[in-house]
Amino acid sequence: MSETVKHPIFARVYHRMSARAEEAGEAEHRRELLAGLHGRVLELGAGNGLNFEHYPSTVDEVVAVEPEAYLRKRALEAARKATVRVDVVDGLAGQLAFKHQGFDAAVVSSVLCTVPDVDAALTDLRRVIRPGGELRFYEHVLAHQPRLAALQRALTRSGIWPLIGGGCHADRDTAAAIRRAGFDIENCRRFDFRQTLLVAPAAPRILGAARRPQEDSR
Repeated sequence: MSETVKHPIFARVYHRMSARAEEAGEAEHRRELLAGLHGRVLELGAGNGLNFEHYPSTVDEVVAVEPEAYLRKRALEAARKATVRVDVVDGLAGQLAFKHQGFDAAVVSSVLCTVPDVDAALTDLRRVIRPGGELRFYEHVLAHQPRLAALQRALTRSGIWPLIGGGCHADRDTAAAIRRAGFDIENCRRFDFRQTLLVAPAAPRILGAARRPQEDSR
């Protein structure tokens, strides 16, 4: 599967820049994202493993899926330092090789903007989360400000931003996609975060939690 996702330049640039983003405030966002999780957790698009050190001790196991080879190697390094058990595996959004309802929660951070089919990815996530389980999200989204939204759309449709951003489509309404997939959003806050002007098109973020309905048996 790793041969189907290749972003060698982006992966190395991202790995180098991510430490600065953590120091600029992203580490706190990740702690908020993961607070209170418990049981068995699936992390989709784990990147270089930045979330791993922030998982609470109430988590029994994290299965971290990352299809990009360079980032997966960095994630394996981060997993060895984590205080909770983390298993890093290859895999693709929408084609997860896990049984139905096998996880208490799933985590996505800066990944739903990159998947080719966000609806398929979220439908697959709902499948592997048990009824009543959570989806935690921290994602780039379409801006509310008209000028920035227009810039996001233009950069995405031109192919420029996905090319330099590892497949990122910064113009997605991810909260709407989460609802469309059958999750109930319990909390969601919007804010802008950027450590440099170069990443302004990806500054609008949402951070929150959604839940697969208890009565959902699909």
